[in-house]
Amino acid sequence: MAASVEFVSQPSVTMQLLAWILAGSLLGSCSGLVPGLHANNFALLLAGIAPSVPGPPLFVGCAMLSAGVVHTFLNAVPAMALGVPDAEMAVTALPGHRLVLAGRGYEAIRLSALGSLLAVLAAVPLAVPVTWAITSVYPTIRSHLSLLLATVVVALIASERTRRRRFGGVLSFTLAATLGAFALDLSTDAPLEAGGTLAPLFAGLFGAPVLIEAIRGNGIPRQTGHDVAMSRGLVGLTAVAGTLAGAAVGYLPGITAATAAVAVLTVVPERASDRGYIVATSGVDTANTIFALFALVAIDQPRTGVMVAFQRVNAPLELPILVAGVVISGVVGFVLVIVIGDAYLDLVGRLAYWKISAAVLAVLLGLSFLFSGPIGIAIFVAATAVGLVPVRLHARRIHLMGVLIGPLLFGL
Repeated sequence: MAASVEFVSQPSVTMQLLAWILAGSLLGSCSGLVPGLHANNFALLLAGIAPSVPGPPLFVGCAMLSAGVVHTFLNAVPAMALGVPDAEMAVTALPGHRLVLAGRGYEAIRLSALGSLLAVLAAVPLAVPVTWAITSVYPTIRSHLSLLLATVVVALIASERTRRRRFGGVLSFTLAATLGAFALDLSTDAPLEAGGTLAPLFAGLFGAPVLIEAIRGNGIPRQTGHDVAMSRGLVGLTAVAGTLAGAAVGYLPGITAATAAVAVLTVVPERASDRGYIVATSGVDTANTIFALFALVAIDQPRTGVMVAFQRVNAPLELPILVAGVVISGVVGFVLVIVIGDAYLDLVGRLAYWKISAAVLAVLLGLSFLFSGPIGIAIFVAATAVGLVPVRLHARRIHLMGVLIGPLLFGL
């Protein structure tokens, strides 16, 4: 019996869907540019308002998914221009900031955009085989998760070049893990229902120390050169590494994009340096959003805040349409991050940087209060003190990811 496939074209419906995708992309670009706004806080805000948005659930779901994808593109901009990342961009903030201070900010923006776009293009064809593979070995990975995380932590500390820096790594990890154990599960009485302690934790650990140092600095130098000083092969390799790490985030409980980004740093070639870190970790962030969608289909578990919001609007899991929306929003995000990123860097470069730093510190304090209430202010101050430890001991700030890895590693 011969089978036939009928393609039906409905231009009006297609245009409506495209409008929803573009609207979601615009929303995601606005959220991504807010310094210190964590993707999950943004997603939960969406979840709170989405049920009241008039429109077909599928279209609303596409808009939310598009917003999540574009957020992962644009959140690189404040991470690099101001040194204030959200949780997913924590490990790439310092390498990106170093390139900006070296006058290579335009290149850093393009590397991040390439990492995210290549993650979209790689994740779509890899989604089905990776879903099958990870669900097959999931029980084994889950039972040895502590050993895997411990190996990553030891490798990162051992990679520090001096004894003082290794001590700084151990101390930073220990303090951050202790802070995470106390703060992550705290109940908050915050003005916004989409609360939580991640916003003040990461704003203090990774954002405030950079801003405090910048107040005494000379600001952002003139940026030159848009070319990418990294081979195409190496860009592709690091992007795929980030994509596969993003798959782990999408399927494994308790693993965040930031945690997976730490693991990526152990496999990125040494010659990739800061540029490779930017590509790989941007890929983790964006691929996570895509694989989380397939995880929702395969195991019926929402692994990200965006997927929680997606479920709350009862959006149907029409994969062909949703994947098309992801690809379109990925292209939109790629263009936006380059255009807006360059203008953002130019604007910051023309202003007095100490005033920007002071203003952004005030914004971070405000976000800490909005998402976590009065206790968020205390968490922000404590996290800032911990965040200054690796700076003073000349260790890498990556060890501060102990705030998430430590409680997961020790079951706290």
